[in-house]
Amino acid sequence: MTHHPVPGWFDISTPDAPRARHFYREMFGWPMNVLDETYALVGGEDGRPAGGIGQAGPDSPYTGIVVYFPVDDVDTALERAERLGGGRRLEPQSVPGMGRIAVFVDPDGNAVGLLSP
Repeated sequence: MTHHPVPGWFDISTPDAPRARHFYREMFGWPMNVLDETYALVGGEDGRPAGGIGQAGPDSPYTGIVVYFPVDDVDTALERAERLGGGRRLEPQSVPGMGRIAVFVDPDGNAVGLLSP
């Protein structure tokens, strides 16, 4: 890897998405684009979404906030995380308009996201 990734996306997964949307809108003035009752995009400075707030359900891979880091290839990065002692939390998948994402947990159990074109 020739660059040092900085956060490229964040996701807040919560058991009460409407409450979380209200809290963060009031706390930071974040504009919300509510896609449906389960997910809203959070607008960034230039109008492009910077993250999202989603409804956690019984099958959610995590709750809380996860920061996604851009990588060249999600699958390769996920394999590297496993070799280093991490574990898979969300299998690689394609998300329209974002690319491919995956989530792993580090050796301390912290959820970390990966994002690639």
